[in-house]
Amino acid sequence: MAEMLPPGSTIGILGGGQLGRMLSVAASRLGLKTHIFEPAAKPPAGQVADMITTAGYDDLKALGRFAASVDVITYEFENIPTAALDHLETLRPIHPNRKALATSQDRIVEKEFLQSLGLKVAPFAQIDTLNDLQSALKTINTPCILKTRRFGYDGKGQIRIDTITEAKTAFDALNGAPAVLEGFVVFEREISVIAARNQNAEVACYDPGENLHQSGILHTTSVPAQLSMTQQTDAVILAGRILNALDYIGVMGVELFVTTSGLIVNEIAPRVHNSGHWTQNGCLIDQFEQHIRAVAGWPLGDGQRHSNVVMTNLIGDDTYSKDANIGLHLYGKSATRPGRKMGHVNVISAKT
Repeated sequence: MAEMLPPGSTIGILGGGQLGRMLSVAASRLGLKTHIFEPAAKPPAGQVADMITTAGYDDLKALGRFAASVDVITYEFENIPTAALDHLETLRPIHPNRKALATSQDRIVEKEFLQSLGLKVAPFAQIDTLNDLQSALKTINTPCILKTRRFGYDGKGQIRIDTITEAKTAFDALNGAPAVLEGFVVFEREISVIAARNQNAEVACYDPGENLHQSGILHTTSVPAQLSMTQQTDAVILAGRILNALDYIGVMGVELFVTTSGLIVNEIAPRVHNSGHWTQNGCLIDQFEQHIRAVAGWPLGDGQRHSNVVMTNLIGDDTYSKDANIGLHLYGKSATRPGRKMGHVNVISAKT
């Protein structure tokens, strides 16, 4: 049995963006404190957390002081420098574990891991040279996408290739970064499952949500997704298999393509996920509280949905309705920029 952190304990969070902000709010409802470690000054999470350390991930002394002040460490984004984690891991437990983080940080490693579980992924090839790309294009038909193996998100680090003649231009655009070529998947819809696992190996999954993107950025997630009962069950079981294989602790987002031949895994995210924001107004226990419960050694909450929800991201200078029936969540970011997530809204309706 896991040791439950008592109220008053402190959870350290690496990263101070909107996910860290919403994790801090959830922790406070449970009587737990949060300490944010973030290199940038005045991050969104710093407005609601109990403590904040502003320092670089290469500052071992600051990392040590941070670790000494917390009982457990988690994170809100994947691209944390390995050296920082090496240091922190000797001082405090880190959840989710390093295996999950290493798997998701590299698209090749991630796809090979998923295949080892017998799960389907898009056709792919490792790309280190222009010759690799030109060779891979002979077997992976265009259109396809060339992606950096690491550090890509919200459509960044991705180049679409429509004809073989675009190979050199696409390769040069990534400035020599290790890459992966992915074939396009013809799918009926994209869905995601927000799944949680705690230290006692209990697993709880939320209903799959159906995702729509604009310019590579998630625009809306709608629940319930348009799935058969079999598809819904398969998606949830698949997510549980991934969490168990990684001995995972916390919340994970699993993105899937629904195709005529079954479910194909697009990617996994070892953290609370944008497509799970609907849970804040659609469930008694949202994804953020569920993550805090898991890393604190608490029993998982009931993630049942009580309403239909459409979550819409507020990107850049998007405006939002003042309707009293809309759940509004703003992130407290000081500057508005094109493509930047500034908040989201949840519109709920009677459950179907």
